[in-house]
Amino acid sequence: MYIPKTNEFTDQSEAIKFMKEFSFATIVTVKDNVPIATHLPFIVESKEDRLVLTSHFAKANDQWEDLRTQRILTIFTEPHAYISPTNYEKELNVPTWNYISVHAYGLGELIDDPNEVFEVLEKTIQRYENSYMSQWNALPDDYKQKMSKGITAFEIHVDELQAKKKLSQNKTFKERENIVKSLSKSNHSNERLIASYMNKGHI
Repeated sequence: MYIPKTNEFTDQSEAIKFMKEFSFATIVTVKDNVPIATHLPFIVESKEDRLVLTSHFAKANDQWEDLRTQRILTIFTEPHAYISPTNYEKELNVPTWNYISVHAYGLGELIDDPNEVFEVLEKTIQRYENSYMSQWNALPDDYKQKMSKGITAFEIHVDELQAKKKLSQNKTFKERENIVKSLSKSNHSNERLIASYMNKGHI
């Protein structure tokens, strides 16, 4: 990912926090020189001082076959906002886009043990809707086993993070203040989130 110096996002703990918050990500592999992508929910956690991403494919999606043979890219990105030049002090300006993105690179490992696959399903439930666990626990075992057999669970052991925050860092304080005020009034949650991130950087 192209990251100008002004947009570097160097705090790894902050990048991991972002990944956990916006954990519906895009996994990218390459087959026969063609990029292939799937959009999946990820569990983001540290295991023995290593960042690990856990998720699962539908077994019918054969992208899982490529996980053992290559380095994998997973893209975490969510809030973004169009930035109008009306926010700038000089007329000689053009529109742009503000956003945050984290690219995680690493090697994949398939999870073959049925009990561990079941654990992935339950960890995913606990992450996204813990209140559903009581309903899940009450479901017939044969139904749950059928569900688990229909997926391929995996881990990615991350060895490189590339993180970027493009939040108008190259603009004047007044211009950034204008952008925050404008986005804070938006009806779009993405735009309000970008305003919030800009405020966290003290505009």
